[in-house]
Amino acid sequence: MNYFLGFDIGGTNCSVVLGDDHGVVHQQRTIPTNHTAGPHAVIRQLCETADALSNEFQSKHSRSPVALGISCGGPLDSRSGIVYSPPNLPGWNAVPIVEIVSSALDLPTAIQNDANACALAEWRYGAGQGYSNMVFLTFGTGMGAGLILDGRLYTGTNDMAGEIGHVRMEDTGPVGYGKSGSFEGFCSGAGIARLARSQVQSEWAAGRRVSFCADETQLKVLSTREIGEAAMNGDPTAVEIIETSAEYLGRGLAIIVDILNPECIVIGSIFVRLEELLRPRMEAMLRRECLEQASRVCRIVPAALGDDVGLKAALSVAEKAYAEKAHMEANGE
Repeated sequence: MNYFLGFDIGGTNCSVVLGDDHGVVHQQRTIPTNHTAGPHAVIRQLCETADALSNEFQSKHSRSPVALGISCGGPLDSRSGIVYSPPNLPGWNAVPIVEIVSSALDLPTAIQNDANACALAEWRYGAGQGYSNMVFLTFGTGMGAGLILDGRLYTGTNDMAGEIGHVRMEDTGPVGYGKSGSFEGFCSGAGIARLARSQVQSEWAAGRRVSFCADETQLKVLSTREIGEAAMNGDPTAVEIIETSAEYLGRGLAIIVDILNPECIVIGSIFVRLEELLRPRMEAMLRRECLEQASRVCRIVPAALGDDVGLKAALSVAEKAYAEKAHMEANGE
């Protein structure tokens, strides 16, 4: 059995994890992402935490991690190991994080954007196990995809494969990924909240009350979680909002299915919580928009790893890096 370290880097918190090649998390620490300190200070703290976890684990088990994986929001270049100004990491401008970490910890180190890393995790340990062609959709704060094609992670020419959230579904609509009417605008936490604000204002203009939003103060901070809870309780405005998102989810899935012909699409976050509400309209749109032969062979399932997905995503990146290094050494490359 091999052991790995991982960094799951987020805008609010970062996690350091030590786990094995069965996806079992043995140790984990969470530290706040200190934006005022700058990226190098955050990376140094991550490395110090990883070193402490590794030493503690080695003293108990006489085993050391063999590689380290990093899951981080993009844009980034996985080949050069450089992070380029992610929206949730202000000041992280052209940071050579892989070089810094591998030098500090003397471990093979690799990085993937969070959608790709989560795709690896769900494929290796979660709902995508056993499939050669799998797509993972984040469907959380934003909408992005990670692609497993012919049993390998596909990242594209410069790590831009899978940016499905940028696809325009309508000329107008909620803004997501910087584009009005985009897939992310209709199918993300931020997008659904924007859609809801517009719908609620229309209801008020027609003289109708909205049970989950009483005034402008509430409207400004309205969350997808509140909308989902109201829809689960049968509020007609909330149900309409979620069904609108479900319709565009089905349209977006039809594009993915027709182009990539996957065996399985794993959808995270909001879909996991609201599958019961989203699936009927989503499947109706798939039947209308999708090639039947492609749709018939594709399962659409909720993600399985829950709150552990970020940790296991980082471990999956480390495992992939180690396997590729071992393959190159075996072939004298």
